[in-house]
Amino acid sequence: MNALTNDPSSASDRIRRQLERVTHLRTQAQQDGLSTAVHQVKQLQARRFRATYTDFLTDPRHAAATTFFLDELYGEHDFAQRDAQFGRIAGAIERLFPEAVADLAVDLAETHALTESLDHQLAGRWLDQDNDCPYTERYVRSWRQTGERAARQRQLAVVLHMGQELQRLTRMKSLLIALKLMRGPAQAAGLASLQQFLERGFSAFATMGDARHFLAAIAEREQRWIDALFDDDLPACQAALARELQRA
Repeated sequence: MNALTNDPSSASDRIRRQLERVTHLRTQAQQDGLSTAVHQVKQLQARRFRATYTDFLTDPRHAAATTFFLDELYGEHDFAQRDAQFGRIAGAIERLFPEAVADLAVDLAETHALTESLDHQLAGRWLDQDNDCPYTERYVRSWRQTGERAARQRQLAVVLHMGQELQRLTRMKSLLIALKLMRGPAQAAGLASLQQFLERGFSAFATMGDARHFLAAIAEREQRWIDALFDDDLPACQAALARELQRA
């Protein structure tokens, strides 16, 4: 059982539930005319993430892990193909991969579902704002009207747990060897996207070595932004966001 949840259901069931939620949100966004707004929100957030971690992105030791997190967890990419593959072969994940790796897939699916849900809600509020409103003010107002502070905290907790697990698993030489040996079977089973995700994550964390500084920075910086976007004076928060985006 994943340490972050008391859910007794299997990893495959949890993955399917989360990805069904994402699929429903995508369909709903198209039906509600939210797709463009969702994309705009994702683009702005991706810019903010790149700006917040520009020091790590330009540091050879941390660049690969930072890029991995930004692309795989907070990216503005269309993950529909990866999601379809994950959902289709969720049961095979438990059969072919060790439990710890299956738990990583659960974390990925939950992070993805939380992000899509929050972005969908934020996009709805984004469209409620005046089009002439500065986009930084529009974003802060949309964030506050969306609320969902507990979901934001959960999102951060799951991301940090995934990083901690990647750090732990990269120290297990036998698992790294087994992962390389899984390339052929994973491809044959339709698990290529998961295999690539795992190999990329393991490689990034192995290159970085001790991840404590990296994960502590994510925890501190994202918590700071969560608190600011909810609690700070609106003009001050808007100005801080504008300054941050200029760094991207």
